[in-house]
Amino acid sequence: MPNRPTTLTVAAAVLGLEGLAAVLLGGYVGIETVIGQPDDVMSSVFVAGFGLVIGGALLRVAWGMLRMERWTRSPGVLTQIFMIPVCVTLFQSGQTLLGVPLAAAAVAGLVTLLSPPTTRVLYGDEPPRGA
Repeated sequence: MPNRPTTLTVAAAVLGLEGLAAVLLGGYVGIETVIGQPDDVMSSVFVAGFGLVIGGALLRVAWGMLRMERWTRSPGVLTQIFMIPVCVTLFQSGQTLLGVPLAAAAVAGLVTLLSPPTTRVLYGDEPPRGA
C-alpha cells in the first residue's frame, strides 16, 4: 500500500515475528507434551494452547496492521508493555541472550506503534480502514 508508513510496516513485522515465535514455541511444547513425559500434563497442555492462541492472535494483529486497521494499535502496544516484565525477569535470571532481543523487539514495537506517522495513518485525517 502506498499510503502505509514505514513505521507501521516495521510494527507489523515486529508483531508478526513475536506471533510466529509464540506459535512455534506453543507447537514445540505441544509436541513435547505428546511424545515426552511431562511432570504435569495439564500445565503443559495449557502452555501449548496459550502459545498457539496468543501467537495466532498476534499474527492476526500484524496482518491488520499491514491493512492499516485502526483497532490493531491497542493490542500491539499492550503486547509490548507486557513484554517489559518478561525482559526484566530474563535479565534478573541471567538470561541476557534471550532478554536483549526481546527488549529490542519491545522497544522497536513501542517506538513504531507510538510514532507520529503511525498515529496519523491510524487515527488522523485519513479515512479509517476496517471500521
